[in-house]
Amino acid sequence: MASASRLPATRTREKDLDEVLQSQTVYSNVSKGVVAKSKDLLLAFGSDDESKICLEILEKGELQVAGKERESQLSSQFLDIATIVMQKTINSKTQRPYTISMIQRLMHDIHFAVDPHGSSKKQALEVIRELQKHFPIKRSPMRLRITVLEPGFSSLLEDLNTWNVTIVSKDESGSQISIVCEMDPGFFRDCDILVRNLHGRLEILAVSVHFEGDTHVDDYDDHEDMPLPKDSADSVVQISEKFKQQAILMEKNAEASVTDQRKKDDVAEVKQNKCSTCNAFVGDAKRYRGHFKSDWHKHNLRRKTKQLPPLTAEECLVDMDLNDSKEDLKDYSF
Repeated sequence: MASASRLPATRTREKDLDEVLQSQTVYSNVSKGVVAKSKDLLLAFGSDDESKICLEILEKGELQVAGKERESQLSSQFLDIATIVMQKTINSKTQRPYTISMIQRLMHDIHFAVDPHGSSKKQALEVIRELQKHFPIKRSPMRLRITVLEPGFSSLLEDLNTWNVTIVSKDESGSQISIVCEMDPGFFRDCDILVRNLHGRLEILAVSVHFEGDTHVDDYDDHEDMPLPKDSADSVVQISEKFKQQAILMEKNAEASVTDQRKKDDVAEVKQNKCSTCNAFVGDAKRYRGHFKSDWHKHNLRRKTKQLPPLTAEECLVDMDLNDSKEDLKDYSF
């Protein structure tokens, strides 16, 4: 059986064969390193041109995965699915999240088997639906800020009560009323349509809200009711605040790096290189090269192709998470 040694697959379609294969040598036995003879190649492929044969193997051949490698891939994907389930669910009795080990135990209890060809997110959704049939588990609520004109608030409130939405805070400003609420993700699309019809504005503050603390084995076995925290709002770290802190940390690290470089080189001033795509100074030559591999630069590069203005580091983090949130809702909306 002829085969070629190939590199890990990439999402983009690569046209250069040397970028796909470690070697264009065709073997009759890869494990023993036996190279195929010309007469065997002519008999099997009608040609002894190894480049053409490699292309044919890539196009028509089957990818062979060793048993240990397949087991490792399944184990890794099982953990990915369990992590997604943990992040998106809470115990319906205690209103607290399950631990990752608890989710894995529940998945084993329902005899869940990983589909290596399926998306982890879609399989996580299937796991949540199946777990809801047997255990006290539900989707963790979303946190939203809804702003509508005063005449339409009563209509909005009526539907929110129908969806069992929890209102965290309410603010009135002139003719507008703004509320922060938590709702089941399954009602998000209906809520979005309703707010649009009322000519209001809807903002996603958090895709998944978790209370402090975890659900333990005792909660799983006994299903005892536990009181909710008095001030659940204080236990939730909002996404926007998290990104602000990350951006500040990035700036501090950049400043510290420049300071260290100045001390090391005993130079009064370090040359600052400016990235025209991000419209920002990013440090010396080493940091400048590293900047081109950053998510900040890549995100602004995509915006540049769409003729959109560049974003700062903080704005970029918020924009990327908002895009992830929208994709999340597509995959997880019941």
